[in-house]
Amino acid sequence: MPAHTVFGRPPEHDLRDIMDAILYVDRTGVQWRYLPHDFPHWNTVYGYFTKWQQEGVFAQLNGLLRQLLRQQEGRDAEPSACVIDAQSVKTSTSVHASSQGIDAGKKIVGRKRSIVTDTIGLLLAVLVTAASVQDSVAGTGLLDQVAAEHPGIRKAWVDGGYRQHLVEHAATLGIDMEISTRKPGLRGFTPIPKRWAVERTYGWLMLHRRLARDYETLPARSEAMIHIAMTDLMARRLTGENTISWRDPTPHTKQSIPG
Repeated sequence: MPAHTVFGRPPEHDLRDIMDAILYVDRTGVQWRYLPHDFPHWNTVYGYFTKWQQEGVFAQLNGLLRQLLRQQEGRDAEPSACVIDAQSVKTSTSVHASSQGIDAGKKIVGRKRSIVTDTIGLLLAVLVTAASVQDSVAGTGLLDQVAAEHPGIRKAWVDGGYRQHLVEHAATLGIDMEISTRKPGLRGFTPIPKRWAVERTYGWLMLHRRLARDYETLPARSEAMIHIAMTDLMARRLTGENTISWRDPTPHTKQSIPG
């Protein structure tokens, strides 16, 4: 979190309360205006959200927690390999048409979330575009970002939706890219080696209802919501705490009725 300045009036609200309110929106999908009154006023919370998004605070939090979690699991803080994938999602009616597109393959009108994770599914980079943008086009920008921020990466895996020119671009960055495909004849869902990690990450993200579809007016704010979701997930893994779930973790034992 950004530190308070020493000049001027002290902040009216605790920044922890502000962050809790932002996490509440991300987890539950509630509209900003419908934030419970336990939190600071919605306009204040939204103001901090936009300010921190523009300053890159959520991306920084994601990076710091990722390093801590990797070290906690006995890995180097920085990864040497990554996985790239894309997901098309529908958008809300509040999203301007200029930032949407049609994914012809999946018949989805909306936006595309392209992400890069390490081999255990922790987020390295995210790019939100119109759904009409080809995977390889978005992947090129992501590769450039990953190569600049994580120079130790030397291996990458993608699926068959990415084209050969992306493999060639990766080679210019010193990254060996491998296209993983399903074995012919297989039916139903079959995890593909190495690529299952990024598929699982999408599953984690969809546990946050704000990401069930894209509600954000700007793609950059959609990226921030993804960073917030991963920050929430990693913080809970680091602390061993869980949020309340509708699933009962301990099944009730059957009780007999006397008589």
